[in-house]
Amino acid sequence: MAKIESYFPDLLKEMREFQKLAEAENPELLFLWDELGMILDNQFLDTAKQTGVARREKMLKISPKATDTLDERKFRLLARYNENIPYTLRALHSQLTILCGKDGYRLEINYGSFSLKAKLELTNKKNFEAVEEMLERIVPVNMLLKVELLYNQHQLLHQFTHEAMKAYSHFALREEALVNG
Repeated sequence: MAKIESYFPDLLKEMREFQKLAEAENPELLFLWDELGMILDNQFLDTAKQTGVARREKMLKISPKATDTLDERKFRLLARYNENIPYTLRALHSQLTILCGKDGYRLEINYGSFSLKAKLELTNKKNFEAVEEMLERIVPVNMLLKVELLYNQHQLLHQFTHEAMKAYSHFALREEALVNG
């Protein structure tokens, strides 16, 4: 943002009264400019700050947890915005792909027993609750819903040497997203 004195005619820039006026006005204009930037940022979920996220949560009656980060709160809002009822299986896959990634989940549907099981990859562990809440809202109530994490299994762990696995606890080997280094 340019300072106000850059808009003064050259003759007025030299006058002491206008220099003092600029000293008084520049902080106010800078404050207004920053507030305008905040308002523009809060128009979009990706760039929203704390106040914009809080306003959207209030509108949707979402109560954030004290431990939630701003990104987790934005994720929960995104999950709510992406709900479309009634839904098709294709729309459900589309929503889960947006939230968890293309390979971040698996769905098992048993039409005979009216059950749906969603398994989330460990990389989506922090978003587990938001995905579970979204599914509870959109899956028909006559279907039994189960959401769980896809824990590490032998086919993933066999690529690691015993030496590499020593760095992890048994809990981590089962329940943490591992990086092959």
